Amino acid sequence: MDSFFTNRHGGFSHGDYSSWNLASHVGDDPADVELNRAKLREQVGNFAVMSQVHGDTVVVLDEFPMQVPVADALITGYPDLALVVMVADCIPLLLRSEKLVAAIHVGRAGLMNSIALKTVSKMRELGATQISGSIGPAICGSCYEVPQELHDQVSAAHPLASSKTKFGTLALDLPGALIAALAAVDVPVGNSVDCTLEDESYFSYRRNQVTGRQGGVIKL
Repeated sequence: MDSFFTNRHGGFSHGDYSSWNLASHVGDDPADVELNRAKLREQVGNFAVMSQVHGDTVVVLDEFPMQVPVADALITGYPDLALVVMVADCIPLLLRSEKLVAAIHVGRAGLMNSIALKTVSKMRELGATQISGSIGPAICGSCYEVPQELHDQVSAAHPLASSKTKFGTLALDLPGALIAALAAVDVPVGNSVDCTLEDESYFSYRRNQVTGRQGGVIKL
């Protein structure tokens, strides 16, 4: 089993994009994106990506998809297919079990619609027993400043999401809340603790708006 998280370094790009952008929907040169994806294929073979929409759709893949699925979580037990989630502040969550792996996109909406828990449930339905996970670089609870109404809405459902910035303003700790939610269903998760906004090794929408996407990659 292989899993890792990419960053901005080591790929191809130019202009407002820095190196290893894997996303084709953010205005980067398509040729550069394809060079980066080809580089990833050299490492992991065929891989599937999603058209991520901050929804709660989980797609199970038994082979390489002919079209990009509209989903925020992919599951596969197919050993010749890697799964990729792309982010630039949201959480890239990778789950693994004996015979299944999953890649999940968890932003604020994904935390609220329980996309990660729905993926765990689907994996168990498909026979997974021991599931564990890892969270890649994402915006941290000291940087994700939000207005009062949004803070209160999310914190009402996920109390551990409540946080403050170093300036004392309201914020959300999405990784902390996600780890707690997964622990409640017996899924231990490791956290990289790298903040995409603070660490310029990573793409950050909050920092740059026009930016690429790094990936979380997992394969049986």
